[in-house]
Amino acid sequence: MFHDAGDVHAGTDEPYLFGRVRVSGPDPDHRSYRSYASFKDPDGNGWLFQEVTARLPGRVDADDTTFTSSTEFATALRRAEAAHGEHEKRTGQHDADWPDWYAEYIVREQAGKELPS
Repeated sequence: MFHDAGDVHAGTDEPYLFGRVRVSGPDPDHRSYRSYASFKDPDGNGWLFQEVTARLPGRVDADDTTFTSSTEFATALRRAEAAHGEHEKRTGQHDADWPDWYAEYIVREQAGKELPS
């Protein structure tokens, strides 16, 4: 694992580092896009990995909804169910379109937007 020493240029034979000085270990400030790991596989292919802890603006659609596990998704469904129960209490009627309401709730919750009521 290594990181670059900023924009200090030094002659290197590793073109993927764009001539930057290579420093052993991860970026000390743990900034996104600053730490790397590289290796060559048995077939001679070179691999370079770059650590990304936070995407730059515009690289990820803010409205994308993702879950890292089925447990995380089930937990989101439970939160939507509880909120929807309160919604039905307020309206005083059964909501036959509850799947659409759940979906909207989960997408808005994950995007940090105002939740439906």
